[in-house]
Amino acid sequence: MLAVLPCTSAFNCLQRFLAANDYLMTVNGPIPLMKAGFVLPHEHILVDFIGADQVSPSRYVADEVHDAVLPHLKQAHLHGVQTFVDCTPEWLGRDVKLLQRLSDACGMHIITNTGYYGAAKEKYLPPHAYTESAEQLAARWTTEWKEGIGDTPIRPGIIKTGVDNYPLSEVQQKLIKAAALTHLETGLTIFVHTGDGKAALEQLKLIEGVGVKADAWVWTHAQNESDTAIHVQAAKAGGWIAFDGLHPQLADRYVAFLNDMKKQQLLHRVLLSHDAGWYQVGTPRGGVFRPYISVFNDLIPALKKARFTDSELTLLFKTNPANALAVKVRRASYPT
Repeated sequence: MLAVLPCTSAFNCLQRFLAANDYLMTVNGPIPLMKAGFVLPHEHILVDFIGADQVSPSRYVADEVHDAVLPHLKQAHLHGVQTFVDCTPEWLGRDVKLLQRLSDACGMHIITNTGYYGAAKEKYLPPHAYTESAEQLAARWTTEWKEGIGDTPIRPGIIKTGVDNYPLSEVQQKLIKAAALTHLETGLTIFVHTGDGKAALEQLKLIEGVGVKADAWVWTHAQNESDTAIHVQAAKAGGWIAFDGLHPQLADRYVAFLNDMKKQQLLHRVLLSHDAGWYQVGTPRGGVFRPYISVFNDLIPALKKARFTDSELTLLFKTNPANALAVKVRRASYPT
């Protein structure tokens, strides 16, 4: 039975509810971990690459995007996906009303995010990202958790940011610190688009310096780092290693990554997804859409051929992402 605690406000009630239960936060509110099911933890529905200085909802028609994307979401749902994480951040086309509408239409839980994307030479950062402190940025992101995004009651379910290669620029370091501070206030997991393995290790030092444990952090696009020793190092530190750029032709490579992690007894630190989609604003009819089903058509058959067990597949596609997405503060005992 779910715990029910007395509370004096809607936000305080939510906080107590989450504190008493292991939950994910979707665009339609919290769900128990046991309801997450099969999870795709890194995908995209809509992206606008125009840049932070020009991005705007006026650049697309929401009905057109809805009609273009819905069949792909329904297809993923028919294959078994129950929870879908949309990793498009603010200033890159995040549209939470559209996400909620699509969630209602396709029957999947959809999770959105707070945070800013500092990769791609910082093209998608607003001017105030340079002038405000990490604490001020964290306050912005925490407000979205406490009050809802924009004029909606929709809350983020993760923190999404991004950096380029090592060494991180000054503003990229600030984004990671802001994400860590936001985590301590919200319990949201930090997903970081990462250029290379050295940048991943730099992030770990930064968040641990703020007092956040490594298991509050997801290294997205770890497949771009060929040195598997860094995957192992980051996983042993407690981080989540996300091989999340799956294409059909990469299935064997992903099996090799997973075999390496399995040999190190680190499968419990791995996440898998496509980084697929998406409706690209500014292209005719949204451009070429990459479906969300290669994991079913290509990766899972390849894993079964490589003698991964059903329990290992459950770990990779259900247990791990649910644990990674759980809303809870992971505080380090002794900040460094």
